[in-house]
Amino acid sequence: MHWYVDVLKKYAVFSGRARRQEYWMFTLFSVIISIVLSILDNALDINFLAFIYALGVLLPSLAVTVRRLHDTSRTGWWTLIALVPLIGAIVLIVFLASEGKPEANEYGPNPKHAPTV
Repeated sequence: MHWYVDVLKKYAVFSGRARRQEYWMFTLFSVIISIVLSILDNALDINFLAFIYALGVLLPSLAVTVRRLHDTSRTGWWTLIALVPLIGAIVLIVFLASEGKPEANEYGPNPKHAPTV
């Protein structure tokens, strides 16, 4: 759960690098919360809980995605490739799932070896 909270603490931090585990654990918790809120929306016959949550985590989701791309030595502008139907999403998922560069790059030191703050 701390992976999810750590990303929220860095709400709009687009600099630095994020490990694969940080990105994917945040994504997993976010999807689970979205599903639960959608079920609640349907059960209570309201349609705003999931929307409010999605709006609230939009910026942290973008920030952790950019930091994850930085870990693979790619610029954050690669997130825009997701706008290309199907192929763009596949390419972005491959980038996000790939191993980060073991050495320091222009975006900072390797987060695997950096001390936690």
